[in-house]
Amino acid sequence: MKQESTAKPAARADEDTEAALDHESRLHEGDHEALRLWLRLLTCTNLIEAQIRADLRGDFNCTLPRFDLMAQLYRHPGGMKMGELSRRLMVTGGNVTGVADQLVKEGLVQRETDARDRRAFLLRLTTGGRKSFAKMAARHEEWVAGLLGKLSEGERHALYELLGRLKSTLKDTSA
Repeated sequence: MKQESTAKPAARADEDTEAALDHESRLHEGDHEALRLWLRLLTCTNLIEAQIRADLRGDFNCTLPRFDLMAQLYRHPGGMKMGELSRRLMVTGGNVTGVADQLVKEGLVQRETDARDRRAFLLRLTTGGRKSFAKMAARHEEWVAGLLGKLSEGERHALYELLGRLKSTLKDTSA
């Protein structure tokens, strides 16, 4: 049975981004500030993600889920269990399996039985997979720097600090 892709077509992603922009633009000063802020954060995230997806697709014929899985494996050269990858990527095990299967077929990832738990599999980047990801990661960093480069260094630092405070507040609230 063929597994359906959960990825949004490019046209649909563009429509979603435009819709988010439209919702943000409809809010006015009298509207709830927290809602306006949340929509602004969401819009910025959607715009950045859409550009990164397009760049990965255009330069490397790679999807964001593939990039994210390879990034986790790159950070853990000893390998990772499928369940741990699923938790870190915040997706189902089926999503990880589908992406991993394709990367194994392409020779970028190897799957092996975990010596400590014969029921579990470890995924690890191959030498070719490490080289391939290193190239993508370098370009990814350039893309992100370009997207945020129109802000001054002081603005980027202030935004980083404010988002850090927000993150801490959110973690405290959910704990």
